[in-house]
Order: sequence, then C-alpha cells, then structure tokens
Amino acid sequence: MTQTFEQFLATSSANIPILGFILNIILAAVLSILLGQIYSKFGNSLSNRKQFAKNFLLITMTTMLIISIVKSSLALSLGLVGALSIVRFRSAIKEPEELAYLFLAIAIGLGLGADQTGITLLAFIMISIIVIVTKKFSKKFHDNQNLYLTIQSNESKEISIDAILEILKKNCDVVDLRRLDETNEILEASFMVESRNFTQLNKAIDELRQLDNSLRITFLDNRGLL
Repeated sequence: MTQTFEQFLATSSANIPILGFILNIILAAVLSILLGQIYSKFGNSLSNRKQFAKNFLLITMTTMLIISIVKSSLALSLGLVGALSIVRFRSAIKEPEELAYLFLAIAIGLGLGADQTGITLLAFIMISIIVIVTKKFSKKFHDNQNLYLTIQSNESKEISIDAILEILKKNCDVVDLRRLDETNEILEASFMVESRNFTQLNKAIDELRQLDNSLRITFLDNRGLL
C-alpha cells in the first residue's frame, strides 16, 4: 500500500537505544577533552587556546545529541533545517586553525550520533597522530621564533604596517606576521619574532614609540600560551 506523506512522517521515527546513546555520549566527552588537550599543546593560535578548547566538549556532545534525535525522523530533520534557518550562530573566529578544530569537534559528534563509532574513533586517532607528528617535526622552527609580539594603535591612520615591519626587520633576526586587524580607528598586528638579545628588542620598542607614542606593545614567550 502506498503511504501518504503525512503517514511517512508519522511512522519514520524510531526509539533510540539508551545504552548505546550513553556509551556514545561518554565517548564524545572523552574525545572532545583529548581534542582540547591536543589543541592546547600543539595549536598555533595566538588566542587563549585553553579557554577556546573548553568549547569542544559542549559542541561535540550537543552535535551528537542532535544527530541522535533527528537521524531516525524525517520530520525532525526538516524541523532542524527550519530552526537553523531562523537562529544564527556567530563566533569571533579570527584564525583558520580555530575553525578547523571546531569542524573536527563537530565531525566527532556527527559520527557518534550516527552510530559510526568505530570509524569515528579510528579517524580521530589517525588525525591526532598526524597532527602530533607534524608538530614534532616542526618543533625546531617554532622554538627558534621564541616571542609573540602584539602591537596595537588607536590611531591607525597615523601608522602603517609597512613602517612597523621595517623597524622589526631591522632589529630582529626573524619576523613573521601572523595576524593583522585594521579598521579606521584601530590597528592590531601580531608577529612571531626572534632576537639575539634584549638590547635589540629595546631598540625596536624605542623606534616603534617614535612612530606613535601611544602604541600598546606586548611581548609573550610562545611557551606561555600553553
């Protein structure tokens, strides 16, 4: 017999096995915590990585819950699409690496919510190993660039990024621009720099102050972000 569309919507749902759901949500919590540890230790973001990693637990478990509920019901799936078209989720993501780790957290929730536990666990282990090995091989490069430098000016029209770069390159052995935020009112730039001694850094600071005496300059050892 041919089902009507309304009958199909009404009969397409199924009960969620409680034991399997509990095991999957516990595994989601464990994997998200491990993901946070990997991001905190091996990430390159200039923001507070430990603080940002705390979001992975909630995102992973929430994604798994949603997929577990809607996967067996077309009506709930359509309702989810309608809800997401109304509610806008916005996050102040400034670096691609943050977005990449968020996608991985969501992928873990999707896989566990769809009961693809084995493939999800295997993929997480392989991705984690690749990330750790890659960072270990590039550890020497990151150790050499031993300082994070952040420069902020509230008068962006009076100072240019080119002038800042010229001073840093003259006084530092390595200068790597990592992030640049510039508006009509504010200029904020973050660098990785290496200098042989503190005298060079002081000279760079003095020359930067000559560009704009109100500059806000912050130095941070990259190991202090972990």
